[in-house]
Amino acid sequence: MGLRRTFVAALILAVVVSLCAAPAGAEVQHPRQQWLRDSTAGLFLHWGMFTAPRHLDCAAWERDVTEGGWSPDYWVDEARKLGASYIVLATFHSRLGYARPWPSEVPGSCATKRDFLGELVNAGKAKDVRVILYMTDDPQWHNEQGVETLDSAAYSAYKGRQVDLTTRAGFGMYSYDLFSEVMAKYQDLAGFWIDNDNEYWEQNHLYEQIREKRPSWLLSNNNEDTPIMDTVSNEQKTGMTPAYDYPQAAWTPMPRLVEADYKLPTTGDWWYDGGSHPVDFRLSTGRYVTNAGSSMKSLMAETPMVNGRFPPEQEEFNDFMATWVPPIRASLRGTEGGGYLYGGLQPGFWNDGAHGVVTVERGGAKIQYVHVVTRPSTDLVRLRDNGYRVSAVSDLRTGERMRFSQSGGYLTILGIAKWDTYDTVFKVETAGRQHFYDQSALRATASSSRDGHPAGALVDGSHEVYWDSAAKLPVSVTLDLGRVRKAAYLAVSQREWSPTYARETFGRPEDSARIKDYRVYVSDDGRHWGRPVRTGAMRSARGTQAVDLGERRARYIKLEVLNTWAGPQAPRFFQELQIDEIEVAHDYPVSSGAAVPLEAEHQRRSGAARVEPCPACSGGAKVAGLGGGPRNAIAYRDVTVAAAGDYRLQIDHTAAAESSLSIGVNGAAPIQVRVPGDNADVPLSTALPVPLRAGANTITLASDAPRGPGVDRLAVAPLPPASYVPKTTMTVEPGGLRWAGPGQQSLKVSAKLRLDADDALDQVRLAPVAPAGWTVEGDPVTAGTMRLGQTLEGTWTLTSPPGQDVTSADIPVTAAFQVLGRPNTVTRQVRVRPRPADRVFMREAEDSRNGLGSAGITSCTPCSGGQKVRNLGGDSDASVLFEDVVVPEARQYTLFIDFTVNGDRSYFVTVNGGTPVEVKVSGVGNNTPYTTSVPVTLRAGANTIKIHNDTAAAPDLDRISIG
Repeated sequence: MGLRRTFVAALILAVVVSLCAAPAGAEVQHPRQQWLRDSTAGLFLHWGMFTAPRHLDCAAWERDVTEGGWSPDYWVDEARKLGASYIVLATFHSRLGYARPWPSEVPGSCATKRDFLGELVNAGKAKDVRVILYMTDDPQWHNEQGVETLDSAAYSAYKGRQVDLTTRAGFGMYSYDLFSEVMAKYQDLAGFWIDNDNEYWEQNHLYEQIREKRPSWLLSNNNEDTPIMDTVSNEQKTGMTPAYDYPQAAWTPMPRLVEADYKLPTTGDWWYDGGSHPVDFRLSTGRYVTNAGSSMKSLMAETPMVNGRFPPEQEEFNDFMATWVPPIRASLRGTEGGGYLYGGLQPGFWNDGAHGVVTVERGGAKIQYVHVVTRPSTDLVRLRDNGYRVSAVSDLRTGERMRFSQSGGYLTILGIAKWDTYDTVFKVETAGRQHFYDQSALRATASSSRDGHPAGALVDGSHEVYWDSAAKLPVSVTLDLGRVRKAAYLAVSQREWSPTYARETFGRPEDSARIKDYRVYVSDDGRHWGRPVRTGAMRSARGTQAVDLGERRARYIKLEVLNTWAGPQAPRFFQELQIDEIEVAHDYPVSSGAAVPLEAEHQRRSGAARVEPCPACSGGAKVAGLGGGPRNAIAYRDVTVAAAGDYRLQIDHTAAAESSLSIGVNGAAPIQVRVPGDNADVPLSTALPVPLRAGANTITLASDAPRGPGVDRLAVAPLPPASYVPKTTMTVEPGGLRWAGPGQQSLKVSAKLRLDADDALDQVRLAPVAPAGWTVEGDPVTAGTMRLGQTLEGTWTLTSPPGQDVTSADIPVTAAFQVLGRPNTVTRQVRVRPRPADRVFMREAEDSRNGLGSAGITSCTPCSGGQKVRNLGGDSDASVLFEDVVVPEARQYTLFIDFTVNGDRSYFVTVNGGTPVEVKVSGVGNNTPYTTSVPVTLRAGANTIKIHNDTAAAPDLDRISIG
């Protein structure tokens, strides 16, 4: 990843300004990009001297490549099987010997006599597959294999001056010459894929020269949004739920061209390492489809062997894709991601465990494709329609016409009997989008706006110009409809500039900068607002989010955002809120068709139970009048399942205030269920486990409350697997390994549990578990129920055994709860270790007490505590600030710094705000910890120590100690 943060930040600011002035301008959208926008995928090939079995001699490698039967047509044909429109050739790679697969007049590293690059470019041109050349800026691996791969003497003689290729500046000059040579030799190349920037390139305007000399070529940059580049490539993102939904880790909003760069062999190196590594078909096809559903290009990395052929597992996957993709090609190629800038139904998590994406035909989204990547546990798919009136639905693979229903803001596809193993695709024909007020007729104001991003951007009709809250939360946005009008729901399109949940990527903390808790008010005059008409939490999810209001008439609508999902551990996203558009709809599209099963209005009613209109409900109606006991009830007499067992029963209900339902199953004693209150015209859901018998069952709903809730519908599905746990986020302080001094120790422990999913948690209990001999002061914290976005937190004091020094201890902090009647737990550890006797202070770099700025935490198995801080240096914010460094007396001490580094780099150490002292270090390999030391003068009591480098990249930091 590039390390010139100040330079990059300036460029990002420049492109943001250009976007606000001209959304389709400059490098964000350009005609040279069109072929890539029309594509679905690319093939990334790491291949070079160190491809197993590694070669240490360039000529010997070239001989074995040729004698092994290398053919450019093989690579091109395999790319076409994958539906790939381009190949990225990564041979001039720092870990593969800096090999150049073309005859070169510039000495300095391996160059072949045979023109492999030229042959590949010509073979690709003949079959409409473009070739992009990978270029690295990184000289640090020049002797990784024990042999020097960069020839500084030869290059110095060529340049007529002394140049050290193992330095960044020298390597920058050398690779700069290679860019120029390639541009002169290969006019049919499609561009460069650049792995990080180099200061020499920037200072000598390399990218501007490429634009001038080869204006049709594309430029892509790895993991960094450099505005002059055409493409932002996201390298190997993992940790999503579901694992295949790669776009959840993306942070670049459309229409920026974005690649998802990932390995096809599930394990092993990026290059062929001699092992046989399988391809996970489920993971890989899911990534392929979900990337298309977010207008991202799947840049799939395969591992060619020395002769160019792929291992059998990869060839098998390519052959599979050659037959699997063509029947659904229309839904993948030449389409855009649905639910975003280009319109379309809502992607993401749907009903009964279903998950998928939507793609739309360009030019209005009248034809859309619903990709069900994870099928539901039932025979229907239900997703938000985003205002599109649906006229027909068919199975794209088979052409079968599907039954469907549309009401209350949802499209339900019914009676699905045939599921593809990896992606069931439904072609959805629409009559366009309906019932939204013209954005130009609305006016927007906000309680806070950042300069250049005013509230007017919310209603300007453009997703490329956005409102920014100026880091102020809570914040409110008010929409003026011009006069009192009907309002059914808001469609909120937030800026897609952050991942969907907290994660670490390449040592940088990331989190979702999306709305969490919100309130909506309406008013006729803009002064008197009354009680909120909606209060809740919005999902941390990509795509347009709907906020149903019920039947409201008002001139003014105010959305109050109380907080976002981002936590303080990710300062780039914390309390930052950006919204592209907020639209107001006055009605829901309704399409005639089959009714959704188990709607309340079609069931038998007794007593005061009655049908009432409910536009936001399934079928446009609900049953009200429950309350006062079993005499006022709804009886579902034909709830049919194939086999006896426990099932998930979901009840969609409405209530203005908290209430309850009484659920009776086949005459058994009723189950009492708490129903939350919000809006009497907007359904919410509650799920519980119920025992059902094979065949028809009777489920009766009543309420013992004086005024019971309304009932919209039931949904019955198999229980999820026993291993299922809804996604939660649990943070524990102190974080990281904690070093303790001699004697008895007391430790303050805090924990917070947050529910990030729709399924509720019941009987929640949060508390630490004391190790043997330790004591806990403070009671467990509990909650009867937790719903989406809600938190539970507590603080306790733990004390080690008296009369002895503290010993090593791992203190679990455990959240215990039930999900659908099943017990589950989530646990985080607080780790305590005794400080070595020769140290008066010791603290991990990743300790939660430290200030990390824009640096981030990453795993490091050999490091103390298993973690370290990386991305240090390059600007003043990329540092680690150790506060409360306590020593017993004022004098000079030795500061020990544990670190990892590959090459030569420097820290600067600043004590108590004094003069920075440079500490130069060297090392080989970023997984090998080293220790260095520097004298420091400290005062008695608390001190601050800052580890930084304001101008250049610094080593990764493991921990510090004072001796």
